[in-house]
Amino acid sequence: MSRAFNFSAGPAALPEPVLLQAQAELLEWGSERASVMEISHRGQAFVDCAAEAERDLRELMGVPDDYVVLFLQGGATTASALLPLNLAGPDASADYLLTGHWGEKAIENARASLHTRVVASGKAGGWRDIPDPATWDLDPKAAYFHYTPNETIHGVEFRFVPDTGTVPLVADFSSSLLSEPVDVSRFGVIYGGAQKNLGPAGLTLAIIRRDLLGHHGRDLPPIFDLGNQARNDSMFNTPPTFAWYLVGLVLKWLKTQGGAAGIGAANARKAALLYGAIDGSGGFYRNDVAHAARSRMNVPFFLPDAALDTPFLAQAQAAGLLGLKGHRAVGGMRASLYNAMPEAGVQALVDFMADFRHRQG
Repeated sequence: MSRAFNFSAGPAALPEPVLLQAQAELLEWGSERASVMEISHRGQAFVDCAAEAERDLRELMGVPDDYVVLFLQGGATTASALLPLNLAGPDASADYLLTGHWGEKAIENARASLHTRVVASGKAGGWRDIPDPATWDLDPKAAYFHYTPNETIHGVEFRFVPDTGTVPLVADFSSSLLSEPVDVSRFGVIYGGAQKNLGPAGLTLAIIRRDLLGHHGRDLPPIFDLGNQARNDSMFNTPPTFAWYLVGLVLKWLKTQGGAAGIGAANARKAALLYGAIDGSGGFYRNDVAHAARSRMNVPFFLPDAALDTPFLAQAQAAGLLGLKGHRAVGGMRASLYNAMPEAGVQALVDFMADFRHRQG
């Protein structure tokens, strides 16, 4: 077997030690004499597994006691539709800052539930920068303010937390969960799919300040009321047990990497290495995102001629570098440098890019 370096934007690479442990435990997990996928989510063994994963997450992210942690199904897209239903009534208004595709998706999912306002948008500039905060049209009476700290497709990332006064911040952290330290207390809600930095597809994380739940005044189906999940430890219905177990393993692995601070430093080094190769290529490779908004997680880049894209991708795959094709909405290339991508993988990509440029130049 020849395992390659996987730069896919999601589902993304998982840490190899986690995969090996899951492989070893696949048929018989612990003392259960069955797979973790086969046992009841209400049995004590899985309840303990789930609780340990939550404790590790709270420790790694410094989650305050007045926040509930939910492990859900449906992806961040479903969460972006459920949160408006749970955070405000139908006559309320919420602010949305748009810096890319996933911000647009979030506001689309919210419009049927409450009034939405676009406080600023980077669309006119091709999603290459974050609108100047001085231009944001904030509503001090908004139920919440929503933004996407890292836009996976366009490679635009906030290097600051927006200041919205007393309006709760709601943030889609799908592609930046536990990629560096974050002050959870600055947010009303942090949510995101696990399939980029924390585990496999199938599990969605939501960290919600408890006082924000239960005030929507809506007659919701019980399954749509996140308060029911909070009261039932994310087991109001059957949770994605195998994905939850794997996230637990990834959280243990993150502890061995120095936690959020350690993995954040590694992610910064990886991003600096790749951007250095792009900027130092004499224009052969280019990244169009404003330097102050460049993502550490997702690095889109372009070759001087689109005709070179196909041979670049074919030769990269032959060299053991996978998942580098850019999103169809953008084109070009995209390298995702999530937590599980080792620095050696980024070095291998940089070396390949230099060799390809010399051969084409």
